[in-house]
Amino acid sequence: MTFNPRNSRNPRNSRQAAPLNVQSSPAHGFSTLAIHAGQEPDAATGAVVTPIYQTSTFAQDGVGGLRGGYDYGRTGNPTRTALEECLAALEGGARALAFASGLATEDTLLRVITKPGDHLLLSNDTYGGTFRLVDKVCKPWGLSYTTASLDDMNAVAQAITPQTSVIFCETPTNPLLGIVDIAALATVAHDHGALLIVDNTFASPYLQQPLALGADVVVHSVTKYIGGHSDVVGGALVTSDTQLAERLSFHQNAIGAIPGPFDCWLTLRGLKTLAVRMERHCDNAERVVAALTNHPAIASVLYPGLAQHPGHEVAAKQMRRFGGMVSFRLRDGLDAALRVCERTELFTLGESLGGVESLIEHPARMTHASTADSSIAVPEDLVRLSVGIEDADDLIADLLHALG
Repeated sequence: MTFNPRNSRNPRNSRQAAPLNVQSSPAHGFSTLAIHAGQEPDAATGAVVTPIYQTSTFAQDGVGGLRGGYDYGRTGNPTRTALEECLAALEGGARALAFASGLATEDTLLRVITKPGDHLLLSNDTYGGTFRLVDKVCKPWGLSYTTASLDDMNAVAQAITPQTSVIFCETPTNPLLGIVDIAALATVAHDHGALLIVDNTFASPYLQQPLALGADVVVHSVTKYIGGHSDVVGGALVTSDTQLAERLSFHQNAIGAIPGPFDCWLTLRGLKTLAVRMERHCDNAERVVAALTNHPAIASVLYPGLAQHPGHEVAAKQMRRFGGMVSFRLRDGLDAALRVCERTELFTLGESLGGVESLIEHPARMTHASTADSSIAVPEDLVRLSVGIEDADDLIADLLHALG
């Protein structure tokens, strides 16, 4: 897939400073935008790294006279503005908004784009936290939902009701690594008057740009690949709809689930190396997949880079590469899956993903425990890997030892 970032300058409101020239040209490549968009040298000192504006309030030049456009830390902060501008540039959107976590992002978004009585269509392979939010928080509020195979456009069309206002999609999905044709799903959603939301966490903006394929809003847990170092929790959304962005910005301030300046700074630091990290994640994941495929203890390897993966052709069309996430199923079931998780040494047993270090987990009892006994319960023989950027030979040796 050819990467062609669109002009994505975040339209500034009265609380924000003047735009950067670097972001005004679509000719700039991804890594250039990641390092420079929203991050001009500090006007006061010349510092090349965006300062951490660790303040809760800002001095005003007279009543209502906002110096630099900022008045209160919940409403706006220059470090957060820099992060939001950079994310908008990298996703090819008009506006980005940062939040305290990925789920805070989704919660604010759903409050804005749905109302009691609306229907939400989810994937039958949805992240456990998203499912919990919808099932335990949004449903009592009055939002109904169903699940469907979002890679099957006929199934999607049949699942849509007159009340369907949103289709919420992940691709690749978590944890089964399913692939959804974003452009096709956007067409179906828009034909039925629904918005398409795409969780782009697994791919990151480096590997995939859903807005260019027709999505209305992209969401991220920036905790994962964007932050990249397992040291910050955060979320973000990006949209090309400026009117929707204004509504979301109002709710971002009114609800207040915003990240602190240091969290924004850490996330910006991660963005600078996103491209080079994602290349190494993909390299290592491909090596791991090659080593696991046809291993006698493994029933199947789930990775969209495999030619036999049912979503391989779509992934090749809409992604730059196939990502750093790998899942596999064990022939001997639950006990074998738990044993592998317990025996690795370099693959740390832990939740989350996308950091420089490799992680292993058992989704059915960890990240997706909230889906147990539901229609989207995760297979108990499934193991999920977040392949880090260590030496691939060491990672492979660790897995082969754990597999016995």
